[in-house]
Amino acid sequence: MQLLTSSIGRKILMAITGQAMVLFAVIHLLGNSSIFGWLPGGINAYAHHLHSMPAPVIIGFRLGLLLFACVHIWFGIQLTIENRGGRPQQYAVKSVQKASFASENMIWTGSLLVAFIIYHLLHFTFQVISPETAAVKNMVDLHGANVPNVLGMVVAAFQNLFVTLIYAGAMLVLFLHLSHGIQSFFQTLGWSNDRVQPFITKAGTLVALALFLGYAAVPLTILLRILN
Repeated sequence: MQLLTSSIGRKILMAITGQAMVLFAVIHLLGNSSIFGWLPGGINAYAHHLHSMPAPVIIGFRLGLLLFACVHIWFGIQLTIENRGGRPQQYAVKSVQKASFASENMIWTGSLLVAFIIYHLLHFTFQVISPETAAVKNMVDLHGANVPNVLGMVVAAFQNLFVTLIYAGAMLVLFLHLSHGIQSFFQTLGWSNDRVQPFITKAGTLVALALFLGYAAVPLTILLRILN
């Protein structure tokens, strides 16, 4: 219980849940990149493989992600309120750092990401936004089975400039959030010091940049008709 009530304890849980979601973002990006054809059957085969998994596995995975997200958001709000109330931010290893735009606006970039995730789920997972382009089981895969036309749904969505701008803008917000969040994870857990902190900061920025470029590549290449 002390882990939940102390400021440093909540920050540790926030850091751990945050990095778990970063790991999911990396895995999710690898799956999304199948749209470029490196996987036989492309993104349709990838989606079919995911949805062919046992329902308890899918539900359990989604509930786990939801739990991580709720813990991360709840403690993030609490710590922001504490910090603005004059209580100092605590780390396992303390060091004096110049505040960056990303570090000072974590609560806002996080809030925008929550709004985007809800939009993304409604758009591509539950398919209630733009239902006319929703994936329909009218494609045949390499094994002759009917699979949802996820490729058609994604291409139709990102041929819309407004939708592409929403996703590209959200990925820019993700970059800002992770460029600070990744390096603060190491500082929070005491795995950083003044000597290695510059390296960790640069590495975190590079990871955030790689995720931004990877995710933004899909809508932008579709909008520019590079990917059809």
